[in-house]
Amino acid sequence: MTRPHRTEAGSTRPMRVDDLAAVATPWGAAVSPDGTQVVYVLRTVDLADDRDVDRLWRVRDGHDPEPLTGGVGDGSPAWSPDGRRMAFVRRASGGGGDAGDGGDGGGAPQLWLLPVDGGEATRLTDLPLGAGAPQWSPDGRYLAFGAVVDPAGETADGDAAGRPVVADRLDYHPDGSGYLGTRRRHLHVVDVESGDCRQVTEGDWHVGALAWAPDSRRIAFCADVTPEGDLRTRCPVHVVDALEADAVARQVALGDGYAQAVTWTPDGTSLVVVGTAGAPSGHAHLLRVTLGGGSAEYDVVDLAPAFDRNVMAGGPAYPGATPVLTSDGKSVLFCARDRGCTHLFSVPLDGGEPQRLLVGEGIVVSGLSVAGSRAVTVRSTPDVFAEVVALDLDVAARPGRDSDAVTVLTDHAASLAGTELVRRVAREFTIGDGTVVQAWLLTPPGRPGPYPLLLDVHGGPHNAWNGAADPVHLYHQQLVATGWAVLLVNPRGSDGYGETFFTAVAGAWGEADAADFLEPVDALVAEGLADPDRLAVTGYSYGGFMTCHLTSRDHRFAAAVAGGVVTDLRSIVGTADDGAFFVENELGAEPWADPELYERLSPIARVHEVRTPTLVLHGADDHRCPVGQAQQWHYGLRARRVPSRLVLYPGASHLFIVEGRPSHRRDYNERVVDWLTRHVPDPTEAPSAAVPASDTPTDAGSRDPSPAPVGAS
Repeated sequence: MTRPHRTEAGSTRPMRVDDLAAVATPWGAAVSPDGTQVVYVLRTVDLADDRDVDRLWRVRDGHDPEPLTGGVGDGSPAWSPDGRRMAFVRRASGGGGDAGDGGDGGGAPQLWLLPVDGGEATRLTDLPLGAGAPQWSPDGRYLAFGAVVDPAGETADGDAAGRPVVADRLDYHPDGSGYLGTRRRHLHVVDVESGDCRQVTEGDWHVGALAWAPDSRRIAFCADVTPEGDLRTRCPVHVVDALEADAVARQVALGDGYAQAVTWTPDGTSLVVVGTAGAPSGHAHLLRVTLGGGSAEYDVVDLAPAFDRNVMAGGPAYPGATPVLTSDGKSVLFCARDRGCTHLFSVPLDGGEPQRLLVGEGIVVSGLSVAGSRAVTVRSTPDVFAEVVALDLDVAARPGRDSDAVTVLTDHAASLAGTELVRRVAREFTIGDGTVVQAWLLTPPGRPGPYPLLLDVHGGPHNAWNGAADPVHLYHQQLVATGWAVLLVNPRGSDGYGETFFTAVAGAWGEADAADFLEPVDALVAEGLADPDRLAVTGYSYGGFMTCHLTSRDHRFAAAVAGGVVTDLRSIVGTADDGAFFVENELGAEPWADPELYERLSPIARVHEVRTPTLVLHGADDHRCPVGQAQQWHYGLRARRVPSRLVLYPGASHLFIVEGRPSHRRDYNERVVDWLTRHVPDPTEAPSAAVPASDTPTDAGSRDPSPAPVGAS
């Protein structure tokens, strides 16, 4: 099944990897207090300067969307309570930026203010290491935000590359941030009129999610402030008087749990928290914390105890949103995963059964903003990467009227006019032990099987595929256009199928879930859809782990592409930025406490069994799955004369395939297609159908050749 974006002449062509340059995706939608306007961030690709460009756009009732700012790194829009001003974060533009709208931005991301009805944006903060996403106090006088501080006096423009890295804790190198040194993220408040900025918290820890109380004094935030916070995965909720000098925050909930997001009830007596009462090894829940006097922890109630789904607070590659109270304060809107998709739900503040608010198959929502009876979010569907939609909450509450409640506010898919997107078709497979796994299958339109088949394994292991259109894995579309089928399985461990399914791979990576991949492949071969002699496997992060695991134990695959890999569980514990989380929540024991477990589950222990030609793609600055994991695998294959190629992307973190340089993202996609085409030849296709990728690194539109991947054959 395909979805065409037709040109005026009516012609279309299959989507391909180089369409990355035309992808335009909205995010961070915020509705005005009166509900008549929505401001959002539109992300586009600038290949010439090798960067994503983020600008604020606005859509008013009865009008088409229009650009609101002209910077290149504008994000996190927040309306003032009176609806007259917009606070946002502006990232330094660097070379090629538009300075006409104040786009110089300084040396670090700062807070800016923009009069919505006209006028120039002005910078509000000038912090050495920049400012994070702003939140207005309800009275409109202050903005609260997290900001990185460094007692040693480091600035964003300072060169700390030559300094020794000194670490007494384990949380010294978060992925995407590099080595922290003495830098910590703390709560700040700035007076909007005077510009006076004050650091509210301090200490050897990092502040997480935060929220103003209705009294415009108190702020709730999530943080583990204990000296051993790096040794355990805990994140309690605290409250502090942000306007009182030298105020001391008090812990109010989840002392042994993990809070991901927090918001207040309108009366200021309770908090609504996304989190867990214990270690975050299973589902996050929607919790209500009733506050009182004193310093003791307060009453915590699960608002939907029978809801066996994971509540999603949102983050890169994990769509969701901070919960929002409805205007009458009687219900909570929140996001949760169901069968791989992220949906919007409503539940009474007093607790009850959640009601799904957006209907449709293959729906994924991200972000949430509410004003009156109007809720705004960004929705992905099987046909569209992302658009801003508005939901009439009054209409959505009426039985059978769900579809009438939604208004699509944008049409940025028009940037891909003339391309044709192949839909993912849902499938189910019953595994030998009776477990049912869901999957999605893409097949070439109008062509009979059997097809060469690519099995693509998602990361996590607790992420999930879904039926929504996906701009990250454009190689799926290119391969299908050249005659391939692509299989996306949600095995045990995937999100959206209940907590028992979610935790089924704990301590059993590759053992509990291998059949969930191989048996669906067998089924497609038996159906005549997959050619048993033309099978390939790929995956990223946990998917990279599983690619290595499967090829070290099974020889059916003619080619493999392993990205962001995990190959040696022993060494990753001490080198990854989240080693403590990994031990506590995934394996359950330190390497020295159960060496047999680590040996048994590590693919590197069986690398000598691999025969499959393997391409290894990895970010050179990956601190989640450190680059040594990829280097070990490449060494093991090369030492045994198995065809192997290692490609490292300089400066790239673990999430570079989602939010890294466009040249790196395009190169990653191109190399997947090229490797499979070389090693799994399709006799029905001419050689010209393959995407050309050179044996040596390409520059792919970068201004500076240094970002080009480093290849080794």
